[in-house]
Amino acid sequence: MSMKWVSVPLLIQLSCYFSSGSCGKVLVWPTEYSHWLNMKTILDELVQRGHEVTVLASSISILVDPNKSSTIKFEVYPTSLTKNDYKNTITRVINLWTHAPKDTFWSFFSQVQEIMWDFSNVFKKLCEDTVLNKKLMRKLQEARFDVLLADTIGPGGELLAELLKIPFVYSLRFSPGYVLEKYGGGLLFPPSYVPIILSELSDQMTFMERIKNMIYVLYFGFWFQTFDMMKWDQFYSEVLGRPTTLLETMGKAEMWPIRTYWDFEYPRPLLPNFDFVGGLHCKPAKALSKEMEDFVQSSGENGIVVFSLGSMVSDMTEERVNVIASALAQIPQKVLWRFNGKKPDTLGPNTRLYKWIPQNDLLGHPKTKAFITHGGTNGIYEAIYHGIPMVGLPLFADQPDNMAHMKTKGVAISLDYHTMSSTDLLNAVKTVIHNPLYKENAMKLSEIQHDQPMKPLDRAAFWIEFVMRHKGAKHLRVAAHDLNWFQYYSLDVIGFLLACVATVIFTVTKCCLFFFQKFAKTERKGKKD
Repeated sequence: MSMKWVSVPLLIQLSCYFSSGSCGKVLVWPTEYSHWLNMKTILDELVQRGHEVTVLASSISILVDPNKSSTIKFEVYPTSLTKNDYKNTITRVINLWTHAPKDTFWSFFSQVQEIMWDFSNVFKKLCEDTVLNKKLMRKLQEARFDVLLADTIGPGGELLAELLKIPFVYSLRFSPGYVLEKYGGGLLFPPSYVPIILSELSDQMTFMERIKNMIYVLYFGFWFQTFDMMKWDQFYSEVLGRPTTLLETMGKAEMWPIRTYWDFEYPRPLLPNFDFVGGLHCKPAKALSKEMEDFVQSSGENGIVVFSLGSMVSDMTEERVNVIASALAQIPQKVLWRFNGKKPDTLGPNTRLYKWIPQNDLLGHPKTKAFITHGGTNGIYEAIYHGIPMVGLPLFADQPDNMAHMKTKGVAISLDYHTMSSTDLLNAVKTVIHNPLYKENAMKLSEIQHDQPMKPLDRAAFWIEFVMRHKGAKHLRVAAHDLNWFQYYSLDVIGFLLACVATVIFTVTKCCLFFFQKFAKTERKGKKD
């Protein structure tokens, strides 16, 4: 028995050594909530492949819990921020974004700018507490990591990688206006057919929508400084001891795995060091608990509806809750509602409330007919994976834009959470259940999601291992990073060519005038003679 147990780690080490991705040491700069859940899925896979994973967790972290039993290592660093302050900031930001005025473009995005600056201040403080902690940095230097994995929503990982002199890989969904992907990663976004994130536009734009999209591009690119760039640029320059910028440092990322896929995205240009890994957390459904399975089976031929607004929404008003409960009480399906609050007065006997539900397992259940969702990317991908049509009640961030994508794909109806009536929700649920086009389109997207040469999680892990094996991926990095904006848009070339054309025109004109004057002078002289 002792020899058997000794041989297990030895076999793991040998299999890792001879595998396509030799064992390495991965340092992680995480963020919170759904971003952490996605990243943890990748980390668990890397651990399964034999890599050593160390997560840098602040002492105020919310979901990144070092005390939980895990194969992942945690390096906890102190911060002057308190957990209550951190939570209150996030709660305030969510509330601001949820209730931001959408009547005009300027009022809405001015509010969004203020929100992102609040986030920026928190991330900057966490970054300072890490890179200025000499004891921690010395420990990280001695550990000799092979690669760093970071999320673009929380700057700091790229600075840490620069200080540790190791390559880094991003895990991202998007940045507002695609500012970081465009100016940090060099990715192309032709505004004529690529709608800017948060615009809720599709790739089939009318002339007026293309004008709107162009305004978004100019807004985000030239005025909307999402993370208060000047402040970050100054901080990065001070720490590195040389003039630099946040975007320049981000541009050194070896790979940019994006947490969407072509079943969600509209077709657009990509660069070699960008890849889609959407749905990496999706998996086949597991069996439900007996109590939940009995309730699901009691629905008979009508089936069930799964309802969740995610883990970040906790301040639903009593009026909104009763509007929703009243609508759900009128459908023949049984409803499983993830809800942590006061029981609604209008709750029907067909609806059960749960503080937590196994969402993926329910969406994969053969009796599930529809999914009512806030439009988070994780939930949408679980619905796509299992081929379930959706009713969207988007609240903030990318959720309205996500549901706009699903509406364009023909798999969802999107409602305004703040103004919808019980009748609106009732009709939407009935439509996606009884109109066969919604189910057909959902199954088409599911087939696309499943029909890939490599699973999204395997692809994400492959690129991280690829960077470790080759100590970077500079051969995939476009030369655009080495050009200034004047050169990037070929303004110097255009200027030179225009100057050449102008010179030729000027020369030809002068020659013509010279010969014309010469001819006229000769002709006048001939007449005198």
